[in-house]
Amino acid sequence: MTFLIGSITIGLILALLSLGIFISFRIFNFPDITAEGSFTFGAAITAAFITSGTNPAIATILAFTGGMLAGATTGFIHTRFKINPLLSGILVMTALYSVNLHVMGKSNLPLLNQRTLFTWFGKWSDHISGPGRIINLIGWSVTAADLWTLLFCFLVILAFSLLLLWFFRTNIGTAMRATGDNDQMIRALGVNTKWMIIFGVALSNGLVALAGSMLAQFQGFADVQMGIGMLVWGLASVIIGEALISESKLGLLVAGAVMGAVLFRLLVAIALRWGMNPNDLKLITAAFVFLALVLPGFMKQTKKIKLIK
Repeated sequence: MTFLIGSITIGLILALLSLGIFISFRIFNFPDITAEGSFTFGAAITAAFITSGTNPAIATILAFTGGMLAGATTGFIHTRFKINPLLSGILVMTALYSVNLHVMGKSNLPLLNQRTLFTWFGKWSDHISGPGRIINLIGWSVTAADLWTLLFCFLVILAFSLLLLWFFRTNIGTAMRATGDNDQMIRALGVNTKWMIIFGVALSNGLVALAGSMLAQFQGFADVQMGIGMLVWGLASVIIGEALISESKLGLLVAGAVMGAVLFRLLVAIALRWGMNPNDLKLITAAFVFLALVLPGFMKQTKKIKLIK
């Protein structure tokens, strides 16, 4: 049961990543590869500030801000210098690798003996439920600290999901969505689409960096390689969520992105639990992404064939 709780917790943390990818790829149709650098950037900023004695909450906010700056840089390069969005993201992602090394001072920075958001909630759970208390959950034994951590991550992703839904219904949020749907029309209405793209990509990478920050605190370390493959992970979560929801309403799409992140993490964790080699993790990820891309189209074709018959 601890394995299941831990997998769901990581899935909820990575749901922030999928929400960020959802904004850039689905709202703006902006293929932003900066995410692989900004994910690590958020973890690096958090680890560097926490090890220097900074309050974990402040370090997490600074990570979110750092991710927004990275995203804004990508958006600025694209809009100001007319560089392809994919190339703009590659430029910033490449630069961030060196930046992350400078921020951390080395390739791996441990946080095991440091105060983090999760050690705070661990102490808080011990204070409420008692130190090391074991709870019987549907016949399975699980520690109270793990359940409180899961609840904390759920509340965080719920809060950000509701904030995103509220924001995209404001005037600015509506203009951002319109920029992704039809930039010529929204420009004719007097909206500066360049600033909309910059702000949207910044918001996307802010959420990605926040996911990196929380994952580093949960796992107890930040590594310069931890962002590799996260773009594919986020895309897979979004695609799986869309396949589950099969609706175009914004609220359902956001919920689908969160559900997709949790489900995708569970699928990978189960595959590893069944004895698959951890070295094959990227291969497993690629296989799940392939299935997520192919299955929706296959199901539609099957439905059409049944209707014809």
